[in-house]
Amino acid sequence: MRRTLITLAIAIAPALPGSAQLAFDPPVDSPAYAAGRGPVVGIDGSHGNLHTVDGTYAPFASLLRKDGYRVDGFAGAFTDDSLRGLDILVIANALAEDRAGPALNDAEVDAVERWVRAGGALILVADHAPWPAAIQPLAGRFGVEFSNAYAYDGPPDARQGSLTYGKAAGSLLEHAVTDGVEAVATFLGSAFRVEGPHAALMRMGPGAVAQPGMGQAFAADAEPIGGWLQGALLQRGDGRVAVFGEAAMLSAQERGPDRRPMGMNAPGAEDNARFVLNVLHWLSSAP
Repeated sequence: MRRTLITLAIAIAPALPGSAQLAFDPPVDSPAYAAGRGPVVGIDGSHGNLHTVDGTYAPFASLLRKDGYRVDGFAGAFTDDSLRGLDILVIANALAEDRAGPALNDAEVDAVERWVRAGGALILVADHAPWPAAIQPLAGRFGVEFSNAYAYDGPPDARQGSLTYGKAAGSLLEHAVTDGVEAVATFLGSAFRVEGPHAALMRMGPGAVAQPGMGQAFAADAEPIGGWLQGALLQRGDGRVAVFGEAAMLSAQERGPDRRPMGMNAPGAEDNARFVLNVLHWLSSAP
C-alpha cells in the first residue's frame, strides 16, 4: 500500500482576508512527480479548521501541486471508507464547535489510527492553545503529548515566540528531511514530547517554557519545557508520522495593517519551503 500523509495543523491566527493566497509562489525546479500524477492530498475542511485549501493553506497547496501532488479539499467525517481513497490527508487547525471538547469523535480517531498503522503517514501540527487539547486524543494514539499553552524559548528577559531552528545552533537536527536546509522558522506555537521511537527535528532550548497566555514573558505559572520539540518524525506500524507544534511555518501569510509576512514568505524562513517538500517526500516515499 502506498504510504499516506495526514497533516493536522493548528496555526497562530487567521491572515488578513485575501492576503495569504497571494503572499507566496515559489518555483519547484525539479518536481518529485509528474504534474497531476503524484499522491492524492485532501485538506480537511470539516472539523472547525482554521486552515483550508482555499484559505491560509492555499500557498501550501500550490507548493505541493507544483511538486506533482494532487491536492483538493476534504469534506465529511473520517471513516475507513472516506480515508481509503486518499494518499495524503491534511487537517489544519481542527477545533470542536464548543472550543472545549475533542475536534474528532472517538470513531474518527479510531479510523485515522487504523489508517496510519496500515501504511498511512501523518503530519500532526497543533499550534498554541486551544488547538493542542482539541487534537490530543489523536496525538496520544501515537505517543505524542502536546502542551496546551504558548511555547516560548530563551532567557526570561528575552523570551521569543517566533523561533529559528538552525543546524549551526544544533536546534535543527540532521535527517534526510533537513538535507539542504540550514534553518526553519516558526511563529509562536506549542511544544510536545514523544513516548516511543522518534527522530527529533526541531528541539527547543533549555530555557523554553509553556505559558498560559501570549506575550507573558515573566508568567509566574510558566512551566519549563526545555528540550521539548516543535518538530519530529515517527514510524508507527506500517505508517509514518510527522509532528509539528506550529502551523504558520507551512503557510504564507501577511498579517496586520503593515501586511507583515509570516510563514514560508517571511524573512528568515527562506528554507521553509524546501523543508516542507522534504517532509512530504519522506512521508510519501517520493522517488
